[in-house]
Amino acid sequence: MIEITKVTTKKELKKFVTFPFQLYKNHQYWVPPLIKDEMETLDLAKNPVSRNAEAEYYLAYKDGNIAGRIAVIVNHLEINELGKKKVRFGWFDVIDDIEVTQALLEKVFEKGRALNLEYAEGPVGFSNMEKAGILTQGFEELNTMITWYHYPYYAEHFEKLGFTKQASWVEFRIQIPDEIKEKVKRFSGLVKERYGLSIIRFRNKKEILPYVDQMFELLNKTYNTLQTFVPIQQYQIEYYKEKYFSFIHPDYITCIKDNNGKLIAFSVVMPSFSRALKKANGRLLPLGWWHILQAQKKNDTAAFYLIGIDPEYQGKGVTAIIFEEMQNLFNAKGITEVETNPELKENKAVQQLWKDYDPVQHKERSTFRIDL
Repeated sequence: MIEITKVTTKKELKKFVTFPFQLYKNHQYWVPPLIKDEMETLDLAKNPVSRNAEAEYYLAYKDGNIAGRIAVIVNHLEINELGKKKVRFGWFDVIDDIEVTQALLEKVFEKGRALNLEYAEGPVGFSNMEKAGILTQGFEELNTMITWYHYPYYAEHFEKLGFTKQASWVEFRIQIPDEIKEKVKRFSGLVKERYGLSIIRFRNKKEILPYVDQMFELLNKTYNTLQTFVPIQQYQIEYYKEKYFSFIHPDYITCIKDNNGKLIAFSVVMPSFSRALKKANGRLLPLGWWHILQAQKKNDTAAFYLIGIDPEYQGKGVTAIIFEEMQNLFNAKGITEVETNPELKENKAVQQLWKDYDPVQHKERSTFRIDL
């Protein structure tokens, strides 16, 4: 017997957050999130995304045991301003039982039909700044801090239930050479000289803060033509500053300004926290913080998180400046491998950035859609 219950208390929310710790217990490739961070993200009394979105959380029980979870999400900004009449779902995890999957998805369909929406899509977060997509390739790879891991049967369930793929993302592994490619170095110098561009250096996190709003403004400009785009709101910017700032080291941020001091491009990379988060197993105490600190200090792997380039400068070689800066950093820090963040499969412009570094696609993930 399958029973679906709505999460209404903090205790139930804790069960919702920790269910994957049961489902993936001792799994070699699953990287657990920080439980406290997940609790705060899902608490809409604390997460300012509630200004434009609403969510309900459900747990599935089978024979008295938790068998699955799902978040049913409505992003009113997406519906009212972008005209996308969809109900979202996310934080989806389930045992290998298609009947449990179907029972959880019925809650999504109920919400969508009640609001006269046209289709359901997921898994996604509250906005396009969060995790998205069912893993369909790369089951023998650690997920990163900003992605979900899934068993292969997740996608099989959706396909059997009549869902089709909506958006797909690919991820690449890049080996970092011992020396900067002469082509990159030469092109970087030419672009700086031609357009009067220079690097902004940061000595500490405090110096980064005045540029954060401009970085998010560039993100909006860079990605506003992609199918998953939802404008980033100022309250979200403030929230993400607080949420992720502790993970960022100033050495790993590259910012480029024009001769008027305007920010025209930036990139954010971080040491990979995947192994550290596995050791932390969802908790900063007693030793989780130490593992994360060690990952920041000594690491041979980095993760490429964000890149933003003003449309005025796209296609003009600005990425050569970014790559020169990053490789100088990687070589100095002993980093030999970089993982890209998920990039929409259709976003060929971003994928072209890595072409000179012999990238290897090692993961793919997709959202799934069904008409209501």
